[in-house]
Amino acid sequence: MSIEFENVSYIYNPGTPMQAQGVKNVSFKIKEGTFTALVGHTGSGKSTIMQHLNGLQKPSSGKVKIAGYELDSKTSDKGLNQLRKKVGLVFQFPESQLFEETVLKDVMFGPKNFGFSEKEAETQAKKWLKRVNIAEKLFSKSPFDLSGGQMRRVAIAGVLASEPDILCLDEPAAGLDPQGKKEMFQIFKNYQTEGHTVILVTHEMNDVARYADNMLVMDGGELAISGKPKDIFKDSEWLAQHHLSAPSAVEFGHQLQNSNFKFDTLPLTVDNLADSIIDNLKEGPHE
Repeated sequence: MSIEFENVSYIYNPGTPMQAQGVKNVSFKIKEGTFTALVGHTGSGKSTIMQHLNGLQKPSSGKVKIAGYELDSKTSDKGLNQLRKKVGLVFQFPESQLFEETVLKDVMFGPKNFGFSEKEAETQAKKWLKRVNIAEKLFSKSPFDLSGGQMRRVAIAGVLASEPDILCLDEPAAGLDPQGKKEMFQIFKNYQTEGHTVILVTHEMNDVARYADNMLVMDGGELAISGKPKDIFKDSEWLAQHHLSAPSAVEFGHQLQNSNFKFDTLPLTVDNLADSIIDNLKEGPHE
């Protein structure tokens, strides 16, 4: 399911002393089945955009077209439950939203809320708990007896158990150790390759380089640029002007270029960089 924003603006607390512009005149399209990164410094409008994706916020002006729905300033909350079934949101530190008495019941809550039968919800919950590597022996335990990393996995399984067509992630690996983060992102990437759309809100450019097909850069509530990571990351001066860093491999690649290394394509990831260095060494020194 494609996503389209048409001249979307959002104003917080309109008509009050607290009025503030969240986003201004934002337009973009996200193709079905892609992995898109939404990036920008703090206060750039990323979270405001994300909350428009399933109707938690509705445009002050403009339109959002998503999953067969069209949202504008007049859209009622009535009937949005089916949209939220199709668009799953994983907020930063989702474990703070756990509340049921057992792990299994917590993961079943989402599917049941969206109309799954008790049996269907249980089947889905067990499927996704296993896919996020929660052992069956933990299903009957309280989620609050688990480690922080396990709680995070349970919370994410609770969103995935409804198998939304569009999965939106807000810094989902914050606070995880490197191995836990790698495993979590592989789950999200696999979810995309199975035919779903994934949108990642992040400050981590290395994650963008490794996983995203496309990226949207927000700055000051406006869309600064959209495109493929390899095209956006190659302009280090533009990134600096918009308060963004390049992925580690790109920064190191630029340094190597200043030492007469030549790259057919600037490496985005550490694996790309290692392959490029090996190719350069095989070719011998450059004049």
